[in-house]
Amino acid sequence: METGRLTCCCIERHEAEAGCTSMLVCSSRLFSLIISHHPPPSCIRFPRQTFWSSLVSAASASKRLRSMDPPKTAEAPDIPTTKPPPTPSAESMSPAPTDAAADEEQPRLEGLLPGETVVKEGKAAILFPSANEVFYNPVQEFNRDLTCAVITEFARDLLAQRGVKVVVPGEKERVVVSLSEEANEADVQTEEKNGAEEPAVTVTAGEKCERGLRVLEGLAASGLRSVRFALEVPGLRSVTANDFSTKAAALIARNAQYNGVNHLLQASCRDASMLMYEMRGKKERYDVIDLDPYGSPASFLDAAVQAVSEGGLLCITCTDMAVMAGNSGETCYSKYGSVSIKAKYCHEMALRIILHSLEQRAGVYQRYIQPLLSVSVDFYIRVFVRVFTGQATVKNSASKQALVYNCVGCGSFHLQRMGRRTSNGKHMKYSPATGPPVGPECEHCGQRHQLGGPIWAEPIHNLPFVQKVLSAVSGNPSRFGTSKRIEGMLSMVTEELEDVPLYYTVDSLSSTIHCNTPPLLQFRSALLHAGHRVSLAHACKNAIKTDAPPAVLWDIMRCWEKANPVKREKLSETSPSFKILASEPSLEACFTVREDANPQSRKRHLTRFQENPQAFWGPKARAKAGGGISTNLQDKRKKCQNKRKNQITDSSQLKDFPCKRFRQGTCTHGDKCCYSHDLQQTNDQKME
Repeated sequence: METGRLTCCCIERHEAEAGCTSMLVCSSRLFSLIISHHPPPSCIRFPRQTFWSSLVSAASASKRLRSMDPPKTAEAPDIPTTKPPPTPSAESMSPAPTDAAADEEQPRLEGLLPGETVVKEGKAAILFPSANEVFYNPVQEFNRDLTCAVITEFARDLLAQRGVKVVVPGEKERVVVSLSEEANEADVQTEEKNGAEEPAVTVTAGEKCERGLRVLEGLAASGLRSVRFALEVPGLRSVTANDFSTKAAALIARNAQYNGVNHLLQASCRDASMLMYEMRGKKERYDVIDLDPYGSPASFLDAAVQAVSEGGLLCITCTDMAVMAGNSGETCYSKYGSVSIKAKYCHEMALRIILHSLEQRAGVYQRYIQPLLSVSVDFYIRVFVRVFTGQATVKNSASKQALVYNCVGCGSFHLQRMGRRTSNGKHMKYSPATGPPVGPECEHCGQRHQLGGPIWAEPIHNLPFVQKVLSAVSGNPSRFGTSKRIEGMLSMVTEELEDVPLYYTVDSLSSTIHCNTPPLLQFRSALLHAGHRVSLAHACKNAIKTDAPPAVLWDIMRCWEKANPVKREKLSETSPSFKILASEPSLEACFTVREDANPQSRKRHLTRFQENPQAFWGPKARAKAGGGISTNLQDKRKKCQNKRKNQITDSSQLKDFPCKRFRQGTCTHGDKCCYSHDLQQTNDQKME
C-alpha cells in the first residue's frame, strides 16, 4: 500500500510539473506574439494582475486543447471544419458518437475560451469575448470593406512601380466602370496600354511580399480589420495591429494565430501616438496608416502625418459627428482648428474640416495631402488621403482653405479663400485674399451671417482613383458583403461636381419660402436650362451641388412659387420668405425635365442611401476594462425616444420625478411641491 501511495504521489507531482511547464511555454509564446514589434520596456506598462490572468487563461485553454486539432499554419489559412482522427487516449476507447452528436460538437471551434463567440466577416473569423471588454461594431462592415478595396487599388498602383503585379482572386479583366460610354472607351484603351508591360513578380492575398506595403492599424481593438487586411489585401509585407489595452493586444495575437496570418500580422500593445512618433524615420515609416478611433482622431493626427511614408496612404475615421456637424463649434475648433456650422451641408463640411486639419498639421513638417476619397456614411465620415513632402507645394496651402459665410435666414452661403496665388510665368506669386464676399446683411433676406471654417475648399476626391476602385468592386461583387452599397456610393461620388464645395437641399429652399417642394428632376432641369452645372451629393439624399449663385436659386424658387402660390398674407414682414418673394425674378425658369437631369446612378437604381437593416443601427457602447455596460443601452434609447414629442401636460405626472432641491435641502414647498420627496424612489432611480 505504501509503495502504491508513493507511486501515485510521484505521478501527480510529475503531471503538475508538466502542466506548469506547458503553461510557461504557452505564456512565453503569447508574450512574444504581443511584443513582436519590440517596443522599449519603458513604453509597456501591463497591469500585473490582468496580464498574468490573461496568460494563465490562455495557458489553460492550450492545456484543454492539447487533444484537439493542431494550430493552423500560414500555409492553411482556412479554418478547418472537420476534425482529424483523434490521438490514442482514454477518451478514444469510448464508443464512437452518433452523427447527431457529431453535428452538435461541430460548432465548437478550436481556441474558444468560455464565453467567447466567433464573429465572421469577409474571410476572417474573429474570437470575440461576450463581455464588452474589446470594442466591436458590426455596422462598420461597410467601412472595412471599402478600406480593403481602397488599399488594394493603392497597392496595385504603388507596387506596379516596384515591378510587382497584384492578383485578386475572382477578379476578371480590368475594365474601368464609367458613367459615360465615351469615357469608358478611353479608359479601356488606357488600361490596355498600361497592361502591355506586365511585372514579372505576382502576389496574392495572404502571401508576404518583401517589396510590399507596411500597414499600421493604430487602434485595432479585436484586430478584425488587420486580420482582413492580411487575408484579403494582396501585396503586403507586414501588418501591425496595435492597441493600448492589454486584453485587446492578447486577443489580437490569438486572432492572428486563429486565422493563420502570423507570418504577416504582428500584435502590439503600445500607445498609438508614441508608436507612430518612434517610426518617423524615412526608412521606418509605414506605407498605410489606418486610424478608426472611438470618437475623435484629433490627438493622433500629428503623429500620423509624420509616420506615413512619402506618398503613403492615411485612412482616417471620425465618429464625433455631433461636434463636426455644428452642435459644438467651439469644441470643433479646439480639436480641428475649424468652427463647424449647423447647416444642411454639415456632413460635407465635416469632411472638409478633417481635410483642413490634416493639411494644417502636415504643413508644419513641409508636407501636404492629396485626397483620394472622402465619404460621409451612416453616423461617421471616412477620408483616404496621400501625404507628400514639398516645400514649394506647401505654400499653396493657404489658397486651398476657405471661410464660410452662412446666412441664418435663407441658408445662402459664400466662400472666402484664406489666400490668393497668381501665376507669373515660371514663378508663383502669393498674396492675402480680399474680402469679405458678403455685406453686413444678406442681400436676399436681410438676415445676418454666421462665420465658419476654415475648411478644405479643393476637390475631396480623386476621380481617376475612384473609378479604379469602382471598377474593381463592380467586376468582383462576391468579394465583399457590401459590394452593392460600395458601387452605389462610389457611383454618386464620380457624378459630383468636384470643384463645387458644399450643397443646398431642395426641401430647405422650399421651407424658407413656405411653398411646395419642387420635384428633384424639375429643379435640376431648371438649373440646366439656365446654363449652370448641377449634380447630386453622396452625403445627402436630396442635395443639389451647383455652380449657380444663390441669386439664381432664389429666382428659380420665385418662378416655382408663382406656379404654386403661397398665402402671402400670412407671412411676417420681417421673415426671410416675405423679403425673398417681394422681389421679382430676373430670369424665367423652365421646369421641363431634361434627359441629362437624371443621373446614371439614379437611372440604374443603385443602392445609394440604404435603409437601416435593423433597429438601433448606429454607434455602440465604448469598451470598458472590466467588460459589461453600466446601463442597458437599448433600454436607455427606448426611454429617450420621443421625449420631446411626448411632453408632460399633466402636473400630476411630475410626482414620478425626484425633487432636486429636496435632495439639496433647499426645497421650501413641503408637501405642496409638485415633485416627489420620496428618497427611496430617488435612490432606486440612481441604482437604475
